[in-house]
Amino acid sequence: MIPTREEWTRALEKRHGTELHSRFSSAVVAICGLGGLGSNIAVALARVGTGKLILIDFDRVDIANLHRQQYKANQIGQYKTDALAVNLREIAPYIELEIHNKYITEDNAVTLLHDADIICEAFDDAECKSMLTDIVLSEMPGKYFVAASGMAGLGSANSIRTRRITNRFYLCGDEICDVSDGIGLISSRVMLCAAHQAHTVLRILAGEFET
Repeated sequence: MIPTREEWTRALEKRHGTELHSRFSSAVVAICGLGGLGSNIAVALARVGTGKLILIDFDRVDIANLHRQQYKANQIGQYKTDALAVNLREIAPYIELEIHNKYITEDNAVTLLHDADIICEAFDDAECKSMLTDIVLSEMPGKYFVAASGMAGLGSANSIRTRRITNRFYLCGDEICDVSDGIGLISSRVMLCAAHQAHTVLRILAGEFET
C-alpha cells in the first residue's frame, strides 16, 4: 500500500527535521547522463526526498548496463529516461520528474538546465564531461556543478573523494582511473562515486560546504 503524501512527508521530516526536509523538497537537481553514475545519483536523491529531478539522457537500457546501473532486466530496450522514471516513482511516489530524452549539446544545455539549482555531470565520455563543464562554468556561473572523474577498476574505495574546485564546482572520484583502463567500470566503485555526488548535492542544500 502506497503511503499518502502527508504520511510520506511526515516520515521524511521525522528523519531529517522540518527545516532540512524543506530544503531538500524544494530543490531542483539536474542529472546529465543516466548510466552508472546518474541512475545511482537519482535513486539516492529520490530516497531523501529531493523535490524535483531533471533527467537527461538519449540512450536505451542494454544488458551491459545492468551490472552497475539502476535498471531491471525487463527494462532492456526502453529509454533510460522512461525506465528510470518508473523505478524512481516506485521508490518515491510523489517526486516531480522532468524528462528529456535528448543528447545534451552546446546548443541545448543552457535551455535544458535553466531551472536547476544544482547540476550533476554523470557522463562516461571525457569529451562530453569537458563540454558540459565548460558550458556550466562559463554560461551558468550561478549554479552549483557536481562532476565526476575517475571511478574505474578495483582500486581502493578510500581513493574516491570529493574536492571543492571553486565556490560552486565540486569534483568527485579518484581523478585517475579511466574507463578504458584495466577491467573498466565495476558497480561498487561507480556507486561510491555516485554516492559522493549525491551526498555533495545534499550538503550544498544543507549549507554545508567543503573547505
